[in-house]
Amino acid sequence: MTDPEQACPIAPAVDIVFSRWTTPILWALHEHGRQRFVELQRRLPSITPKVLTERLRRMERDGLLTRTWYAEVPPRVEYEISDLGRSLSPVFAQLATWAGDHLDEVAKARDAYDATKMQNV
Repeated sequence: MTDPEQACPIAPAVDIVFSRWTTPILWALHEHGRQRFVELQRRLPSITPKVLTERLRRMERDGLLTRTWYAEVPPRVEYEISDLGRSLSPVFAQLATWAGDHLDEVAKARDAYDATKMQNV
């Protein structure tokens, strides 16, 4: 039997790019440019500081963003989407188009599914 992760060549990319917070962080950096931690936190208010810190470190490790530390008082750190992260722009543009074209259909399909499940209860 083939391991599903081995069978699907995009699985590793999906795990890196489409985790819970990676996509919104990349979107914010793409749309608004270089930002400090507090600015990202303000743009993504439902993420906790701990999770934002963890996700930013992971994204830096994956090469999707760069972290610049300034030796000032008080210290300043800024995050910016990297060239590698920016290379995902066409993927996000395509997904945004798909979402605009099809999310209404998804909502209708969910409503129809839920309606049939409610009848069978």
